[in-house]
Amino acid sequence: MKYDVIIIGGGLGGLTAGAKLAKSDKKVILIEQHDRPGGCATTFKRKDFIIEVGLHEMDGLHSRDMKRKIFNDLGIFEKVSFLELPEFYRFINSRYDIVMPHDAEEAIKILIKNFPEEEEGIKTYFYHLLNARKIISESAGAEDKSVGQFLDEIIANDDLKLVLLGNLGYFHDDPYTLSYYYYLHAQGSYYNGRANFIKGGSQQLSNALSEVITNNGGEVRLNSLATKIIFDDTLPVGVEYKQGRGSKGILSEDYADEIIVNSALPNMIRDMVPGSLASRLEKNIGSLDIAASLLTVYYGFNKPLKDIGNRHYSTFIFDDSVKCQADIVINNHSGFDSRSFTFVDYNQVDSALAPEGKGVGAVCCVDYPSDWEGLSKEEYRKKKEEVAGIITSRLEKLIPGFRDAIEYVEVATSLTVKRYTLNPEGSVYGFAQKPGKNTDYLSILPPNLHIASAWGKFGGGFSGAIISGYMTAFDILRKR
Repeated sequence: MKYDVIIIGGGLGGLTAGAKLAKSDKKVILIEQHDRPGGCATTFKRKDFIIEVGLHEMDGLHSRDMKRKIFNDLGIFEKVSFLELPEFYRFINSRYDIVMPHDAEEAIKILIKNFPEEEEGIKTYFYHLLNARKIISESAGAEDKSVGQFLDEIIANDDLKLVLLGNLGYFHDDPYTLSYYYYLHAQGSYYNGRANFIKGGSQQLSNALSEVITNNGGEVRLNSLATKIIFDDTLPVGVEYKQGRGSKGILSEDYADEIIVNSALPNMIRDMVPGSLASRLEKNIGSLDIAASLLTVYYGFNKPLKDIGNRHYSTFIFDDSVKCQADIVINNHSGFDSRSFTFVDYNQVDSALAPEGKGVGAVCCVDYPSDWEGLSKEEYRKKKEEVAGIITSRLEKLIPGFRDAIEYVEVATSLTVKRYTLNPEGSVYGFAQKPGKNTDYLSILPPNLHIASAWGKFGGGFSGAIISGYMTAFDILRKR
């Protein structure tokens, strides 16, 4: 079959690109290997509970946020409800317990109250975040630096730096290897425009985008794994894919003028393109690192945790071993009895993830395949049970009665992420956003082969993927 555009992968980048193109009268087919659209923006059902796979909070949706323009254009606000969150996050270590609001002025007041000697540094930090575009524009030509270096330049107190880096895991695992420019945009969006949770879970957004594609004449084929991009000399002309799971899958081919790749770039290089192009791409991404993965412990509760005293939506617990920025990445490789983590209580908003009288929550922390590789199936299962027990015990100390409220618990590791998304090393953010990270590899691609994912120009996370997909669609629509 001949199409205008074939999209490989149904994560948010592919879905957004497909929705815009289909709505613009392009004949689109999207091929997704999983049994549902969304990639990391999905949910699954366990007992009475809808389990959110990836979303804790989505930044932005303020008047200047590009996602607002995108969702208005695609009619998403008519299909999906977005719930404003009560606070940004609560930070806890043995020395401080601070609730960070989304409002920058309020955040500044709270931080100055706790760290009065750092008033100038606090105001400098927020000035940079709230004026990210201006700062980056004025710094044109200057060498990028790390967030860790930036904080060391403006702030002396190590605990204040840790408080400001409470949600570092949303972007990376080490402040000293995270791009300052990237961080300004990403973190600034939370303070510029609050944050939201998607009512019913992120699957609602993925389904809505999928419906825009199909309602405008496009196709979304699930359980279909792309195996090869078909080339005519140097230009891609189609995609070979297997429909159905296992050995009984049927091999099919479709053709198109434009190919969008929403799957992991290293997988495309390894499996889908000719050797000459693969070699050039491999050489150009050689200096790039794959970002860390995440471990998640999913909980279903027999009561809302408000009933036992929990008052916060998102709580970041830093272990006592983390005294300064340099300790963060060391701690991320430590045992789960001391590894810092986030706990999200979805019942603090009307999440619609649990029936009345029950609740849903999740613990999330940085994770690596090396924590799990080499284990037998039984050893892997047993270690997951042990991790769930360790995390539960730590939360029982924070929220007395937590253990008795548990009705269901399940652990997803970096290997789980790799299994369901096919991302190398289970990465959820694509390439690590290190200082000076280049995107030269994108210029090597044939003019009708596009990357719309966390592995492209805009980086990872919901916002990065959505914007990447939309701008990719625009690049195609601008062609004559």
